Amino acid sequence: MSARPDPTDAPRRTPGGFPVVGVIGGGQLARMMQGPAVELGVQVSVLAEAPDASAALVVPSAPVGSHTDLEAVRAFARQCDVVTFDHEHVPADVLAALQADGVALHPSPAALVFAQDKLAMRERLAAFGVPCPRWARARSGEDVETFAATVGWPVVAKTPRGGYDGKGVRVVHGAAELADWLAEVATPGPLADGVLLEERVAFSRELAVLVARSPSGQAAAWAVVETVQTDGICTEVLAPAPGIDPGLAAEATATGLRIAGELGVTGVLAVEMFEVPAAEAGSAPAYLVNELAMRPHNSGHWSMDGAVTGQFEQHLRAVLDLPLGDPSTRAPWTVMANVLGGEHDELYSAYRHVMARDPGLKVHLYGKAVRPGRKIGHVNVSARSLTDARTRATHAADYIAGAIDE
Repeated sequence: MSARPDPTDAPRRTPGGFPVVGVIGGGQLARMMQGPAVELGVQVSVLAEAPDASAALVVPSAPVGSHTDLEAVRAFARQCDVVTFDHEHVPADVLAALQADGVALHPSPAALVFAQDKLAMRERLAAFGVPCPRWARARSGEDVETFAATVGWPVVAKTPRGGYDGKGVRVVHGAAELADWLAEVATPGPLADGVLLEERVAFSRELAVLVARSPSGQAAAWAVVETVQTDGICTEVLAPAPGIDPGLAAEATATGLRIAGELGVTGVLAVEMFEVPAAEAGSAPAYLVNELAMRPHNSGHWSMDGAVTGQFEQHLRAVLDLPLGDPSTRAPWTVMANVLGGEHDELYSAYRHVMARDPGLKVHLYGKAVRPGRKIGHVNVSARSLTDARTRATHAADYIAGAIDE
């Protein structure tokens, strides 16, 4: 193991002594921090996977290196005042080494583990009484059958680590459908500690609560939103969630803030939830927490244009322990529609067309190679009418993707 970094090897400073925020990972989330960083006067530096990574195309300081390469990560961190993350996949040993080096990590490894490991998340949330789907750890087919005898078939099975956008999730009707996953239990990999089993929830819709918390404990929350999923991928976000019961919105927001505090999260935290219909006449709808993400999140992209302070600016404020900004909405409704890759990769003419057709929309493209089904950008529209905002946003996203031609 190499020696610890020389403490005299101080981070670079921008003119005026403003800090440098390092982001491990060069994806679109790091890319979208660049604009707010310029406005705040701070510098973003990204450790990018490749010279043409999404963030590397717009962030001047973008050394190339893998998040799994300890020496590359340590060298990168030495040039930063604080380090945050574009994704949750930095290995535990790399995080431990950075922490031993005295690097300011936001969120900390102690918090990040609950976004990296779904089994750890379920155990921790259950310990302080957060409403969640019924769940169990399975290491064998017998474990699967026992759980299903309690909650009924089908059962939702998840890999505890590494899944996203519907990957690493199966809806199964028998233990045999998990034989390949169970064969990997107790071997190195995402299934080493078992398979996460959850009941299949009969939910009415999916919600998300987005909050931010700073190291000094200041916290702020955006409006609760509805997320619309298609084939396991978020295609729309409606802000605020239409027709949400005020009591449910308040309780869900309080839960998001409580999770951030209990886990010691710093930066942006997204809490994805299921809204569960009222159990009986006259009772209020309820919610169950589904997933956590400790970074700016797809469910918060609407805030870039629809809130006084968007999630990317707020994340930078939070990790630097600056006073947090106002998360209030700017308009009655904002709709975010994801642009998914289609069969053609020439986007510029479509981009020009939708801008000319609707000057009120905001298009954010990620500079990523186009692949069918891949998120390559999103469109935000704010309006006084939800129907108007939704129609305009989905039309623009579909046109850019090539799903429609008029």
